[in-house]
Order: sequence, then structure tokens, then C-alpha cells
Amino acid sequence: MRYELHYWPGIPGRGEFVRLALEDAGQDYDDVARGPAAAGGGEGALAAFLNDVDPPPFAPPVLVAGALVIGQTANILLFLGARHGLAPKDEQGRLWVNQQQLTLADLVAEAHAVHHPIASSLYYEDQKLAAAQCARHFRTERMPKHLDYFERILAAAGESGAGLAGEALTYADLSLFQVVRGLEYAFPNAMRRLSPRIARVLELAARVERRPRIAAYLRSNRRISFNEQGIFRHYPELDD
Repeated sequence: MRYELHYWPGIPGRGEFVRLALEDAGQDYDDVARGPAAAGGGEGALAAFLNDVDPPPFAPPVLVAGALVIGQTANILLFLGARHGLAPKDEQGRLWVNQQQLTLADLVAEAHAVHHPIASSLYYEDQKLAAAQCARHFRTERMPKHLDYFERILAAAGESGAGLAGEALTYADLSLFQVVRGLEYAFPNAMRRLSPRIARVLELAARVERRPRIAAYLRSNRRISFNEQGIFRHYPELDD
């Protein structure tokens, strides 16, 4: 099956978590909105798709798999994980990995709220004072709390544990890699200070980065660089 991924064309965003799973699983997919506008791509194509599909998803990313139309990042990954060996086969294991993904989704939402604490519809420049206050709490409280949690999970797995669910890496590990790299981009100073206490998290991110298909993807033009339009944005004044 060749999948269709529908997401904004110019940012990694939440769509990147789906891309990483598809790439690691070696699956063919069309990143539809990133195609030339003349060939049916671009933001116009995404808007048309979201308006036309029935029942409508709330927002991208959306994965089309044959007759299935699946919205919400964690929901898409739950589907792909079971189908392509990126999640345990037993129900308890699948639920555990989904739980980790949902926890990561909370962290992603908080990271986005740092630079848009009042409203997503406002520009960052319209809420810089509130963003500075939010960033301070995020750097000193929320970011350490989340990353310390994942560090504890990896520590409990012991030396033999490869990832958040044991020996075999899962889509949650791929997502944790993306979150770590995003935080390093957005808050390099804060992550540098935090690094001694999250050694296992950082080592896991490095291990994901070395996986052959992920390494090839990261070198390709399919990988969208972090930028100041996405979830993880680097504003130096927010990273004291």
C-alpha cells in the first residue's frame, strides 16, 4: 500500500512524527501538500482535502491508507505501529507505547505554547512578554519534568532495554528523538544545562539517528529542517 500523508508543506510539525514512522518502516508514501502546486500539491491542496473528506478531521496530519482516513498524530501512529512492527504485539504493550506518545504530545503542545501563550492566531511579536514568562516556566519546570520522566522509564528498562517499551524500538522512541532534537533547536542553552541528568534520553535519540533508514531520511530532501514557522522555534530571548 502507498500511503498519503496530508500535512502543511513547509514545517516539520506534528506531521514529522508520522514521517519518521513511515520512513523507519520503509513504507512508500506521498507527502501530498509538498508536491508542486501544478501537480496538485501545496497548501491549497491540503485545504481542499480537509474540506472535502467526509467525515472531516479536525486538523492535519491525516493519513490515508486505502479506504481508511485517519486523523490525530497518536491515532495514526497507533495504526502504523501495529501494522509495521513499531509497537509490541500484545495489547498491554501497544497501550503503553500509545501512552508514551500521548505524553510526548502533551510536551509538544507545551513547547508550542511557549511562543504562542495567548493565542495561536496571534503573531509571536504580539505576545512576546507573555512568551518570555511562559518560556521561563517551561525551561525550569515543565521541560525537565517531562524529560526526567522519560529518563526514569529508560533507567527502569536497564542496560538491556533499547527504548521506552523494552528491547525493540517503537514509534514512541522515534517521536522522542524528534522532540529531543526540536528542544535542542529551540532551547540549546536549557538543553545543555539539562543534558547531564538525561543521558539515557540523549543516547536513545542518538541511537534512533543511527538507524539506517532514519539516517538516510535525515540526509534526504524529504526531511524538513526546524524553522520559525513550526512547533519548535528558536528565539534567543526565550532561551536565557
